[in-house]
Amino acid sequence: MKSIKVSDFTLRSAAGNGITLSFRDKTNIARILDKIGVDAIELAPIKSIKEDTVVNRTIAGLVKNAAVKIPVGFTAESVETAFASISSANKPCLQVVVPASTVQMEYMYHLKAPAMLEKAVELVKLAKEKCERVELIACDASRADRTFLLELLKAAADYGALAVTICDDAGIMMPEEVAALVREIKEVCKACVLVETSNAISMAAANAVAAISVGADGVKTSVADNIYLNAGSFADIIRTKGVDLGVSTGLNIAGVHRDIDELLRNINVDEEDVDAAVDNAYNKVRLTKESTLADVTEATKSLGYELSVEDNGRVLEELRRVANKKLSVGSKELDAIVASVAQQVPSTYHVESYVINSGNIITATANIVLSKNGEKFCGISTGDGPINAAFLAIEQIVGHHYELDDFQIQSVTEGHEAVGSALVKLRDGGVLYSGRGISTDIVGASIRAYINALNKIVHGN
Repeated sequence: MKSIKVSDFTLRSAAGNGITLSFRDKTNIARILDKIGVDAIELAPIKSIKEDTVVNRTIAGLVKNAAVKIPVGFTAESVETAFASISSANKPCLQVVVPASTVQMEYMYHLKAPAMLEKAVELVKLAKEKCERVELIACDASRADRTFLLELLKAAADYGALAVTICDDAGIMMPEEVAALVREIKEVCKACVLVETSNAISMAAANAVAAISVGADGVKTSVADNIYLNAGSFADIIRTKGVDLGVSTGLNIAGVHRDIDELLRNINVDEEDVDAAVDNAYNKVRLTKESTLADVTEATKSLGYELSVEDNGRVLEELRRVANKKLSVGSKELDAIVASVAQQVPSTYHVESYVINSGNIITATANIVLSKNGEKFCGISTGDGPINAAFLAIEQIVGHHYELDDFQIQSVTEGHEAVGSALVKLRDGGVLYSGRGISTDIVGASIRAYINALNKIVHGN
């Protein structure tokens, strides 16, 4: 019976989604994951060397059985820093994380396929000099050119990577497609093959099973969200169908749900507390035309923005114009002002067209076409309502999920042809970006607001 590796990336995905965890939360998550029997615990990339190194070293000393993995970044210095933070672990592992699709290669690093392949090999070599266990993670593999993807994974294995992971970030693969891809990879790549499946269309578990059935050596799981394959759900699959599949895992099948429930109880914040915190944040901001630049800077910071002096100056100027028409400006108005006048950047993505289908007896679908540098990209997705479907279609195009920090809609004018305004706040790497869109179609306004915020993220990266 084949033993399937379970590598849990709860800590890595939390950081990627802009979720801030305390030192206690991070170490507790690592402790529970080690207890339930995962084969590896994946940490977030290092951002603050001093703070993250302390946390990582603590986790490395705490974990007794699982491997401790960490992304190495994109430079020789970041490889050195990453390894130093987990070198004391019983089983340290360095992860080379690179985009595999054309859209992500150009969006994230402005590199073409040959240059990305060369960079990936360079990073694998550097990581291998530091650590025996090296893994290459191919992000957005489901949208990658198949020839390039196979070449990338084979090269990584040839230069020392012991494992490779293919990611369906866009959430577009069906079980038969995953199986076909894994078969091809196993034919050319000598490394262990793992899959990171998305649950965007409720296929994470089915795709994982399909991959395992044709020879995949492991799966990636998360215990804290439903975006990816859940560790508890995978344990249930192994318990009921493991014998039929001819596979087993090191998971503590009997106690996994109890331990995960304990973990989530300890790190989850009560929804009423969250709502109260949001209400307090919105009630405490009150600005007038007499407010100073320092007042504006403090207010925008309280809402989560990190604006430049120039942007805060623009906000102050617009605030005084608005305050001439009303006595004071609160948080919601300030959000709209920031979205309108701050962080203004050249447009990278443009909305070419969108088709939305929704109703009370059908699942909402969105077909969106965006252009970038003259090239058109299409995204198609279902969702919980037309706006959710539209946002998921945009994420499919850009190949990345951003945390939706806030979403507001309101009417600007009255009547049957009223103009609607939408405000979207996205969080990327802990930084807040807001965008505003206006249209007689509120879905269109929402799409334009999302793209406006997205363009600010792209420009900032």
